[in-house]
Amino acid sequence: MIIVHHLGISQSDRIVWLMEELGLPYELKWYDRGPDFLAPAEYRALHPAGTAPIIEDGDLVMAESTAIVEYISQRHGEGRLSVPVASPDYPHYLYWMQFNNNLQAALFIKRSFQAGDPAAAQKNPIFVTMSRRVDGLYVALERRLGEAAYLGGAEFSCADIMSAFNLTSMAGFGARVVDDSLPNTKAYLQRIVSRPAYQKAMAIAGPMASKPQ
Repeated sequence: MIIVHHLGISQSDRIVWLMEELGLPYELKWYDRGPDFLAPAEYRALHPAGTAPIIEDGDLVMAESTAIVEYISQRHGEGRLSVPVASPDYPHYLYWMQFNNNLQAALFIKRSFQAGDPAAAQKNPIFVTMSRRVDGLYVALERRLGEAAYLGGAEFSCADIMSAFNLTSMAGFGARVVDDSLPNTKAYLQRIVSRPAYQKAMAIAGPMASKPQ
């Protein structure tokens, strides 16, 4: 049975969501953040990267959610939530599987510059580049969701599981709020959050959930 090591208020809730979508058994081990909002030592000891999520599958200890999501879908879910290589949507699937990390990298670089001298940041070429990248990613997102119901095509896939955090919880960390200025994305997000597996996963491990007593 897969063990999902879940760090409170983190992207590891997407692994719980994936397991619920696939109807796979799993064990959830919950770790609370410390007063400094950092992961506790016992969580960091699980994997050298110390990032969330982390899973155990037998002797395998695996980090990095893009890899974990595809691994579980292919190894344990018979590829049900992956897009086949032969599909015309396969390139889109590959691209949107990376959206999470691409957007977050650009956002965090922007914030690091803004934390210093905001006025000077506006003139910094790296800040300008990251700002353009963030804006471009939202344009691409809105365009894609005008073409297809889901990021990986007509059907829900791992690409949606990977991307939803940026459209929900990441707003608290500086990401753009999905509102009427992104009509395709707003309608898409409503489809996503209405899924029973999503709602169950958020109740178990979402940002508003609490460690089981």
